[in-house]
Amino acid sequence: MSALRFSVDFATGLLRPARQVLCTHFDARPHGAVPELIVLHGISLPPGQFGGGWVERLFCGALPPHQHPYFAAVTGSRVSAHLFIARDGEVTQFVPFDQRAWHAGASSYRGRSACNDFSIGVELEGTDELPYQDAQYRVLTPLLRALLRDISSLQRDHIVGHSDIAPGRKTDPGLSFDWQRLRTSLSVDESKN
Repeated sequence: MSALRFSVDFATGLLRPARQVLCTHFDARPHGAVPELIVLHGISLPPGQFGGGWVERLFCGALPPHQHPYFAAVTGSRVSAHLFIARDGEVTQFVPFDQRAWHAGASSYRGRSACNDFSIGVELEGTDELPYQDAQYRVLTPLLRALLRDISSLQRDHIVGHSDIAPGRKTDPGLSFDWQRLRTSLSVDESKN
C-alpha cells in the first residue's frame, strides 16, 4: 500500500500533512456530537471540469459569479467539506474535524437526521460518470485509515456516499466510484497493521 502516513492532530482537529485552507463555512457541532460517519462526495466546478481552484473558492465563499455561467447559480452558497481530494491526489482540509462542515444538507443515516452534526465530509474531485483517478484511491485509503485510527468514534462500516444519506436528492459519488476497490484496499491495509 501507499507509503503516505496521515495523522490527526487532536489539539487542532487538523489532518497532517494535508494542505490547510481553513474556510469560514462551518460552525460548532451540537453539544455532545462527535464524528461517527464519513460521507464521500463527488464534486467538479464547473460541472464535468477539473482543476482551476474553483472548489476551493466555492468553499471559501470567493467563487466569482461572472467567471462561468454555472457559477452564478452557486455563488453565495455556504457549503464546505472537511477534506477535498483533487484528481492528482492532493489533500486539502477546509474545516477542523471537531467542527461541523456544511456538506450533507438535508440527510439521514440509520434514522438519524442532520448528518452534518455527526459526520466528516470528504469531497473527491470527480463526477458520477467519469472514473476517479488512481491517485485519489491511493490517498483515500491511508487517509481513511488515519481517521478511523485517530478518531475513536468512527467505524469502518460507517463510510457512505452522499447518495446513501440523501437518496433521490443526491447521486454522488456516483456509479463511477469503485466501492469494492475501497473496501478491498481498506481490508488489505488493515491486515498489515
